[in-house]
Amino acid sequence: MQAVQTTATTERATAMKQRLLAVSLSALSVLGLAGCRQDMHNQPKFYPQRGTEFFADGRSARPQVENTVARGQADVNSYFMTGMQGGKEGDGMPLPVTMDLLSRGQERYNIYCTACHSRVGNGGGIVVQRGYRPAGNFHTDRLRSAPLGHFYNVIANGYGAMPEYGTMLPVEDRWAIVAYIRALQLSQNATAADAGGVPIRKLGDVAEANGLPRNFAAEWALPATAVYGTPDNQDHGIPGQDAATNGANVSGKTGVQTQNTGHGAPGSAGNVSSPITPNAGSSMSPATLNGPR
Repeated sequence: MQAVQTTATTERATAMKQRLLAVSLSALSVLGLAGCRQDMHNQPKFYPQRGTEFFADGRSARPQVENTVARGQADVNSYFMTGMQGGKEGDGMPLPVTMDLLSRGQERYNIYCTACHSRVGNGGGIVVQRGYRPAGNFHTDRLRSAPLGHFYNVIANGYGAMPEYGTMLPVEDRWAIVAYIRALQLSQNATAADAGGVPIRKLGDVAEANGLPRNFAAEWALPATAVYGTPDNQDHGIPGQDAATNGANVSGKTGVQTQNTGHGAPGSAGNVSSPITPNAGSSMSPATLNGPR
């Protein structure tokens, strides 16, 4: 009888230990979950429209960082953002045209545009000379009379063989380049009145003053390597545009053009009388030039 009682007592004790262990594990699990819940639920934070002693002004809501625009509040259809007015390319600068803006435009233009359009904007850039499709010449009548919104639209969205640069250039930089392009155009057609009465010097005189041949900045023919990249090496053009309106003088299938390509950058505002500074890096021989402009 005693042996039977001892066995029953042992079984009860074992069962009790198992229950206690299960309860302990459950309690630990609950405590663990409760602790994680409290860490996340009671973390320090500010509620909207409530005060706080943390900031000196007693407000939990902080002012927006200067010049930030909340999602959905930007006027993405404005002239500043699109260059379009009433469904057409507008003609005006939405930013004040200052020397700082022009300097920024010159810097961005020299980085992003000169490879194709060249430093003087005639479409004879180094990439074109090595086979890429001839780029637009800003000094043609068509582009001199084009509205400013056209240049902005082309920079932002691309045009023909030109890719879009909207993903690389902020809106302000696009307008800065537009302003600089207009300055480039004016540099080739400026009058004494445009220069504020400062005498306008001929590029031949500027070239000689810099120790270069007088015809250094004259028109010259692009080499035969400036091809169109098409199977038959023909300018198939942009829809609605032909070689004549693109300012190109194409001869046969060689892709050779006669364009003005003085390699240099316009001078600063204090040197309006000599808008082009020749660059001795030109590879063209004086024998291929036609004389000063």
